[in-house]
Amino acid sequence: MPSTHKKVIVRKTDRDSISGYVAPANFVVEGKLELLNTTGNVVGIDLRDIKAVYFVREFSDSEVMTRKTFTTRPRTEGLWVRLRFKDNETIEGMMPNDLAQNPAEGFLLNPPDLRSNTQRVFVPRTSLTSLTVIAVIGSARRRRKGGVPDTRQVPLFEP
Repeated sequence: MPSTHKKVIVRKTDRDSISGYVAPANFVVEGKLELLNTTGNVVGIDLRDIKAVYFVREFSDSEVMTRKTFTTRPRTEGLWVRLRFKDNETIEGMMPNDLAQNPAEGFLLNPPDLRSNTQRVFVPRTSLTSLTVIAVIGSARRRRKGGVPDTRQVPLFEP
C-alpha cells in the first residue's frame, strides 16, 4: 500500500467498526467517506452513519483511544476543545487555531496521547451535540524592543 493512504478505523454510530485506508487530502467526497477496506474494495460510508474516524498506526481490536482527556494543560499551540457526542461520550483534543484548515464536514483533532495508536481523529459535525473551546494555547506575546512604555502604569518598584 502506498504511503499516500492512511490507516483508519471508522467507528459507526451503531457501534460497528470498519478498518481500511483513506487518502489523507480528500477522504470525504459528496458527503461520504471513501474508504478502501482491508479486502481491497472501495466503500462509501455516509457521514451521518459515522461517529468518528481514527487515524491509527496499526489496526487493532482494542479500544481506539485509551486516554480521552488531557491530564494537564497541553503544550502544543492551537485550540484545546472538548467534543460531546450524541451518545454523551466526551473526548478532548487539539485543533489548529485556524478553523479554515478543518474540512467543512467535520473537525480534525489531535488526541491527548500522541504516543498511543491513534494519531488523529476526524469527527463529523453530524455526530456531535456540542463543541466547547476550553482554551486557546499559543506562543507568549513578545514585547517589541524599543517600544514606547505605557505611561498609564504606575511604577511600583522604581525609585
